[in-house]
Parts: sequence; C-alpha cells; structure tokens
Amino acid sequence: MMARCIGSNGLKNVEYSRFAYEMVVSSLGEGWQQWSELVSENELDEIISFCDPIRTTAHSVVVLGIGGSALGALAISNALMHLRHKELPEEKRKAPKFYVEDNIDPERMESLFDVIDVGKSYFIVITKSGETGETLSQFLMMYAKLSARLGDKAREHVMAVTTIGKGTLYDIALAEGFKIFGIKKGVGGRFSVFSPVGLVPLACVGVDIKGLISGAAKAKEYCVSPHIDENPALMMAALNMSAYRKGRNISVIMPYADSLRFMADFYAQLWGESLGKKYNLLGETVNVGQTPVKALGVTDQHSQIQLYTEGPLDKVITFLTVSQFRNVSVIPNDKRISGADFLKGHTLNELVNAEYFATAYALKKAGRMNMTLEISSVTPQTIGELVAVLMYQTAFAGAMLNINAYDQPGVEEGKKEPSL
Repeated sequence: MMARCIGSNGLKNVEYSRFAYEMVVSSLGEGWQQWSELVSENELDEIISFCDPIRTTAHSVVVLGIGGSALGALAISNALMHLRHKELPEEKRKAPKFYVEDNIDPERMESLFDVIDVGKSYFIVITKSGETGETLSQFLMMYAKLSARLGDKAREHVMAVTTIGKGTLYDIALAEGFKIFGIKKGVGGRFSVFSPVGLVPLACVGVDIKGLISGAAKAKEYCVSPHIDENPALMMAALNMSAYRKGRNISVIMPYADSLRFMADFYAQLWGESLGKKYNLLGETVNVGQTPVKALGVTDQHSQIQLYTEGPLDKVITFLTVSQFRNVSVIPNDKRISGADFLKGHTLNELVNAEYFATAYALKKAGRMNMTLEISSVTPQTIGELVAVLMYQTAFAGAMLNINAYDQPGVEEGKKEPSL
C-alpha cells in the first residue's frame, strides 16, 4: 500500500482522523451500534438449548431471508462446515443439510422442494422489519407445502427471527405459535450475524457459536484501541480511505481459501451498502463509496488479475489468507507420468500459497496497492474474529467519510417500486 513498497502509486502516509475514531468508539453498544454488544452466555445457552434437538433430528435446515439476513450465516457456515456438507452421507454429516435461500428466482424455489424432505425440515424465517416482500413470499410458499404435509404440526417446524412486537412476520408467528427470536432495534441486517439472525441457524447445524462469539469478543478488545498499529480494523479503514482519496474507488477482496469464498459476498454487502451514500452527516451531497468487488484465489488469477495488474489505477486489493489449512493434500510423485516434475511430491497447500505470493508480488511490482489479512487457521474463534474486524473496519471507514454507515435509503427506495 505504501510508496516505500510500490513507488509513487503508493501512500506516503496513512491518514486517519482521531475524531472519526472517537465517533465510533464513544457510542459502541448504543443506537445503530448495538451490534457491537455481543450476546451473553445465558442467551447463547438458550439458543443452543432450543436448536440442539433440531440439529440431531432434522434432515434439512432452511434459512429464508435476503441480504444481511442470509449472508452472515452463509459465509460462516461455509467456512466452518465441510465444504461438500450437503453431499455427504448422513452418517458422515452429523448435522442437517443447510440451505440459505436468499433469492426469489421461481426455478430456484421450486428446485428446493425437489431436494428436501419438507416433513423432516426446519425453516428459519428472518426479516428484521417483518415486511420484506421476498422473504414473506418464500414463507407463504413454504408454509403451504409444510401444512399440506404436516397439518397443524407444521408450526413446530418454523422459527421466526424478527423484531419483537412489530411487523407482519411477528404477527404471523404469534398467531401460528412459531418460536420467535428477537432482533434488537439497533442491530441492522448487515451487522446482525452475531445476533439470533446468524446464531440461530448456525446453532441448528452444529456450528460452535460460543467459539464464534469468543473470537468476536477478542477482536473487540483490540478494535477499540486508539493506536492504529495495534488495531487492524482502524488500520485497514485508514488505508482504504487514504487510497480512496487518491482515486482508488474499487475495493477488491480476494480470499485464498474456498472456506472463505463467501466472506467476499459478506464483505461486498457490508462495504457497499454501508459506505455508498449520497449525503454526509451535514446533509451535503457527496456521493461517496468504494465499490466492492469479490474474487477468489486462485481461480480469479485466470480471470481478473490481468485487469488488476495492468488496468486502471482505481483499485485496492485485499487478500484473505490462511497460514495453516485443516488438511494437507499431497500431489502424487507418480513415476508413470512423464512431466510436471515441478509439482510432484509437493502439496496443494504449498501451491496455493505460492500462487498467492506470486500474485501479491506481481501487484507490488506493477505498483498496485494491495494488503493481506492473514488468519492462522479456520476455526470458530478465528472466523468470529475475522467477521468482527470487517465490521469494525466498516464502522471506522463510515466515520472517516462522515456518513451514516447504518442506513440504506437507496435500498428502501428500491423496495417501494414497482408495486405488483
């Protein structure tokens, strides 16, 4: 990122406002920053107690939600569960199949009912407002099929995660007798993964949500530090916003691990919806925002890196890397095969890391800004830490831009038109 590394295209120094830091830290746990107030041990125990029987008996768990109601659970489940979880035989899975239905494509919805046993499935309907049209339409389709199969017992297979005392979903859940988990007023959708929005579905499929929260708590300890060299969230926000002021208005996030691939989707919503704003806090028209782009290493070395190394000087690339994968995969030293000797006897672990280093080096050589966020290994604790750092980074960046990082008027406008 710095000029001393990449030459004149880099940053001479990292600019950040102490006032922006204070804006975030002084109001943690209040207003729209209630997301930073992590759930208690008692709340975790309540969620686990309710979800554990589902984990041991259900054939499938299905989340009906969109945007922030879906992406956090999707990213974390992909990170912590077997990468081919749904394809494993039941005795190896040891948890229900997991589906996150975050779109209303009619072919997709119908195809879901072709692959799940509705009568042995549990459905988690998530919408904070209780009025999200996409989610309510999914619910109506699902509940009709479930009721046709189970009659009055259908209600025992549905949970609602929504605002207590408000909205259509809450009213339906109350009338039908669904289990209801509440969302705090100051927890917005894209910042809600450490609330019942993310924790309930993850607990239903056996993810260690206590480990997840312990990782987020660890991140909180250093993300409130005023010392930028001790606070990765503050450092990353300052680097990105300093780069943004130099015309780097695209933020590429590129995990070098398939387990982290949906972290890019999570980040894209978090960064884009939080920072893309027309007005600042003074009401002035500013039209700010750094456009998030998702990529996957090593796959997108063959589709996007050409653009990043030789295209416009308008990007910051953030790599997500894992220093120790959960298994070692050796490339056979097959004497029958002539050629490819440079690969034989090495591991895919070595290869993926070599390709990351080569990509980072190519960008550095081309004078292109890039940074790396490395985690030691993929565990509930490190994933909780990673997600929390991304959320704090977003909060700090919003303060540096002097905008409201928690509203989404552009999204709300899109929900109004057109009417059916």
